[in-house]
Amino acid sequence: MENSSRAIIFFLSGLNDTKSNKLVYFSCSFLIYLFTVFVNITLVVTVMLDRVLHEPMYIFLCNLCVNGIYGATGFYPKFLLDLLSESHIISYNTCLAQIFLVCIYVFCQFSILTVMAYDRYVAICKPLEYHSIMTPGKVGKLLLVPWLLSLCETLIGYILIARLPLCGFKIDKLYCNNWDVVKLSCIDTSVNNVYGYSVIIAHFIQALLIVISYFHIIRTCVRSKAEQNKFMETCLPHVITLTSFYLFASFDALYARYGSSSSLQGLRNFFSIEYLIIPPLLDPLIYGLKLKQIQRSIRRLLSRKVSAGT
Repeated sequence: MENSSRAIIFFLSGLNDTKSNKLVYFSCSFLIYLFTVFVNITLVVTVMLDRVLHEPMYIFLCNLCVNGIYGATGFYPKFLLDLLSESHIISYNTCLAQIFLVCIYVFCQFSILTVMAYDRYVAICKPLEYHSIMTPGKVGKLLLVPWLLSLCETLIGYILIARLPLCGFKIDKLYCNNWDVVKLSCIDTSVNNVYGYSVIIAHFIQALLIVISYFHIIRTCVRSKAEQNKFMETCLPHVITLTSFYLFASFDALYARYGSSSSLQGLRNFFSIEYLIIPPLLDPLIYGLKLKQIQRSIRRLLSRKVSAGT
């Protein structure tokens, strides 16, 4: 069925269960969004203002926080508006825009975490060569590459989705997701499926590289008490962040394709938004609580602020 993109309106049925307590959901979601942005900006500003933190590890952490702000902003504003609205709809163009934003966030998160694993591998397994390997030029490239790769991945997926004529307009989620739109197509979607699985394989390879890097890191740490302490302080937050995001994103991808539509709506909603809410909120908290240098820098900046105020 051919249709004009201007006339297409999608119905987000995932919000049906929120009608009775929508003000409560709105208030909680709005506060979580503000706090997510606040903690990420706090960490980014701390690294920018303290020259002691101008090291690759902290710079990559800033990149992770910027992506967290970006991902949260790609989800929350439309979600908050829908919570205040009686009709939970989204236009075709807005839906594709949301897919574009969310996909870049997800792909970029995978790549940034891979870069951070590589940085920890060099720092612990090749400490004497660290500064010769992680030069300012290389750090700049490692900051930029995740965003460029994510943009390319997303653009290809965007083009493949935009070409599809649609025969359905109900999305069983709180937001627009690429797979949910593909399922509404009137024509064969084999090309989309092949591309989707190729993206999954590519990021599985990233995950494999991370596992290999941590295998070498752990093997090195076993030999030295100092390296074990370094691992606990700098690598443990990365492991927690990495594991949570991979589990949440993988679970949502699998549930979107193979999950039962007869399960509780609230359960489906949780599985579909956990990787958009939890990692951007927890990442800066985990690193801020675990990395002593960041704790000292935040306290120092706060004490300067207090002294300037008095």
